[in-house]
Amino acid sequence: MISKICAAAFKAVLVVAATLAAAQAADDSLKTGGPYVPTPQIVVDNMLNIADVKETDYVIDLGSGDGVIVLTAARQFRASGMGVDIDPDLVKLSNASAQKFGVASRAHFVQEDVFKTDLSKASVLTLYLLPGMMLNLRTKLLKELKPGTRVVSHDYHFGDWTSDESISLDVPEKAAITGVPRATVMLWYVPARIAGTWDLKVVGGETYQLTLRQRFQSVEGMATSAGKSVKPQFLTLRGNDFIFALPESKGVARFSGRANGEAMEGTVELPGGKVAQRWTATRTAVGKVVTE
Repeated sequence: MISKICAAAFKAVLVVAATLAAAQAADDSLKTGGPYVPTPQIVVDNMLNIADVKETDYVIDLGSGDGVIVLTAARQFRASGMGVDIDPDLVKLSNASAQKFGVASRAHFVQEDVFKTDLSKASVLTLYLLPGMMLNLRTKLLKELKPGTRVVSHDYHFGDWTSDESISLDVPEKAAITGVPRATVMLWYVPARIAGTWDLKVVGGETYQLTLRQRFQSVEGMATSAGKSVKPQFLTLRGNDFIFALPESKGVARFSGRANGEAMEGTVELPGGKVAQRWTATRTAVGKVVTE
């Protein structure tokens, strides 16, 4: 009887220990990007291509590992950039590679906690981090990155902040590491904050009060002119670029333009094949952008 009681108690201890270990692992996944896993070159190339990296770009890679993303951006696209990793040996290796390839003037690597990294300089930001850390970083990215910054992730996403574009690749060499011989590359454009009320004027034409609600890059709203309300259609926000359409009695007016803080401006194609006109808008009341 005693032995059975001891065995049961020992089994209970094992269950508790396993539960605590699982909870700790889950908690750790929210705090760390996971172990170092090299990013295959084909994935790197597609990450940089989907972001349309140019010589004028500054690429920041969070969890940069061996530095391959920033090094490739510097070597193939002549872009500048910085890699951030917590592992001093990987940072040392990456800086040595930058020297070896002759790109140290454009690519450098620092040992730092990614949550403390200043992201404001980035025009492109890349990540290959575990889901918990991706979600924890989301608020920081939306707060610190300029509207229009391209964010590219390998395999993991930002929850209900859905990507603007994505591609899937056959990557056989990943099977030995992750068990899946494929990769997904996702692209987001950091959205301008356009929620609120705007006074919109078409040069030589209508005047509207435009009220917009926003959740990440998803926008909806209502427009009022001369006491009549219409619902904007086809609203699309990509970075600072904003397009929408307003129904009119003779057809649909199609607006395209850019947001710049408290102002927007662009051109509108009016119904009936009329010559496109310019429009401007000024924000009169700021609305809340839902990012949770």
